[in-house]
Amino acid sequence: MGKAVALSYDDAITTVTEELKKQGFGVLTTIDVKDTLKKKIDKDFERYVILGACNPNFAYRALGAVRNLGLLLPCNVIVHETPAGQTMVEIFNPLFMAEIIDHPDIKEIAGSVGQALKTVLDALPA
Repeated sequence: MGKAVALSYDDAITTVTEELKKQGFGVLTTIDVKDTLKKKIDKDFERYVILGACNPNFAYRALGAVRNLGLLLPCNVIVHETPAGQTMVEIFNPLFMAEIIDHPDIKEIAGSVGQALKTVLDALPA
């Protein structure tokens, strides 16, 4: 799930984080890919950040149903600039978890998480 947004890169990160909060998500990890690649292998890359988002209520329910689901958490949200200078926001679709882990509770939880994340994406100006 994703779209180009009418926000600067920095504003997109701030706005996405705020919208995630409104849906009960916190950002547990922030990985600055551009900075990491430059430091580790001296390679240039566009501005690109991975936000590891987690909603504790959804995580508790999902982990209670399937303990090894933690391998698929947190939900990743990326904000990046395209080579043409557009700011993109893309969100992992949690329904893919239901395809990997065949459990009826996970399908329901993934659907709810997906709706919440879609609400985040829909709130961003295009």
